[in-house]
Amino acid sequence: VTPENSVGRTDLRHLPVCSIDPPGCKDIDDALHVRALENGNIEIGVHIADVTHFVRPGTAIDKEAANRATSTYLVERRLDMLPGLLTTDICSLVGNVDRFAFSVIWEFTPPRDAGEAEQMEQGEDGEPEDGRGLRQVNVRFCKSIIHSRAALAYGEAQAWLEDSSVQGELPDAVRMLNKVAKVLRQRRTDRGALSLASQEVRFKLDNDSHDPTDVEMYQQKDANQLVEEFMLLANITVAKRTVERFPSYAMLRRHPKPSKEMFDELLRAAKIAGVDLCVDTSKELADSLDRAVKPDRPFFNRLIRILTTRCMMQAVYFTSGEVQPSEFAHYGLASDIYTHFTSPIRRYADVVVHRLLAAAEGIDPLPLSYESKEGMKELSDNLNRRHHQAQLAGRASIALHTVVFFRNRPTNAVALISRVREKGIVVVVPEYGIEGKVKFANSDEEARSNFDYDEANMSLTHKATGRKLQIFDQVRVRLEVETRTGHRQNLVVSLVDPPLVAPSGAAPASTNGGSAAEGSESGAGKGRKRSRAPSTPASAAKKKPAAKSATKSAKPKQSAKKRKTAAAKR
Repeated sequence: VTPENSVGRTDLRHLPVCSIDPPGCKDIDDALHVRALENGNIEIGVHIADVTHFVRPGTAIDKEAANRATSTYLVERRLDMLPGLLTTDICSLVGNVDRFAFSVIWEFTPPRDAGEAEQMEQGEDGEPEDGRGLRQVNVRFCKSIIHSRAALAYGEAQAWLEDSSVQGELPDAVRMLNKVAKVLRQRRTDRGALSLASQEVRFKLDNDSHDPTDVEMYQQKDANQLVEEFMLLANITVAKRTVERFPSYAMLRRHPKPSKEMFDELLRAAKIAGVDLCVDTSKELADSLDRAVKPDRPFFNRLIRILTTRCMMQAVYFTSGEVQPSEFAHYGLASDIYTHFTSPIRRYADVVVHRLLAAAEGIDPLPLSYESKEGMKELSDNLNRRHHQAQLAGRASIALHTVVFFRNRPTNAVALISRVREKGIVVVVPEYGIEGKVKFANSDEEARSNFDYDEANMSLTHKATGRKLQIFDQVRVRLEVETRTGHRQNLVVSLVDPPLVAPSGAAPASTNGGSAAEGSESGAGKGRKRSRAPSTPASAAKKKPAAKSATKSAKPKQSAKKRKTAAAKR
């Protein structure tokens, strides 16, 4: 950062900027700030690494990044979209160093606590008079210079949220950001944003062998959600601005509404469990999911949300000229418009959006190739294809490490039945984030001779013992690794309780992750980085089917970047 290359930038180095990421994160895309203004309002800034300052259109680096389209996050390993020097150093918003950023800065009226029901004037963006304050006064965009005061890990920020006795400019700022984030999140919920779920786990690896030594469920707390809300806000704000200026060329992300038929199996399963789900609108679905609680079955609500996620369509990139504005919507986020702006170090879609926003603000000219509808469609198609491939690679990495973890650790664990089929059942093991098949028969004839399959009631009854297995039943299973033909090792899931005679033995656990639409962007907005191990997830705003022989982890925890989110990844 020199006076010569800083011409035209807004100097924001005096602001209390900080970043909040998974432990050990090196590719830091985003940072935040909040401060009080003299007029009584508050200013909030989202600052995103200015990758496009270093990656110019049409250069060799740009072409390679466009082809890769995304960084790929494996367990404790990252395959970068950009060269490492840019990813972890020059572009990364590390602490206590001047960095170039693209900033979105809002002025809001102060947020109000739930008990403060004073009516507010309706905001320019049509926000309801809900008594929560936080009316948007204005927003501006600028290329900037920032100086992050601290690169916080989620745990550090969470400690400040839980211990109000810690005082200081940054702890106070983090607590104010959290207060604002809760209002933003409640408003999204009121509009019908979905809070879906997937199995999320994180591996701990041995320092020498790099073999997994422990696996634990990923816990999302207020610090994670805080970051996600501001990434979603920035993504939506930038989407509106770029479409306003370039109605035919803007790069957007949409999540189509699923058809009612896609919910049929879920609705039947819920009815069997005594739960009434309404899927007419996302708001009705969100509200009925909140009510789907069984006090004696704490994992039941999460399992229902996992199954709901699988009813969703896939969120996709597209250009605004391809479809009518009525089709721009993101169903999972309950937003009329959405894009990805907040993770340009690891997603090429965000690089495109940065260039569009810079052109919209008169900062840089729009690349000529962006004015071609055919060229932009080809680009968005590649982004979608590469994104899916990266998901498959992440799940395969999770599956591999799951097999390695259980190789010398045969384990019995509690599981819930998530699907019933004529030849067996599918179970979810909450403790390890695994979903696997328990197969009782190899052929239809064998299944019919030993079991009574009731498709309508989603149950399977063993004729010899009379024992009945039904959707959502709690069972105990054994997890162990079996070496098969060609020395191939598979994680095998077998039923322990209730005991049945399984004529054909147990079957390898499935590794197909049962992914949903990124539905709520998985958290969203940022397609968030989660941890250095592949996210088990997203979610959309910090910003995680694979090898058929390993375990099926319903979107496990990716290496630091994949989900800090989001709804993305939302």
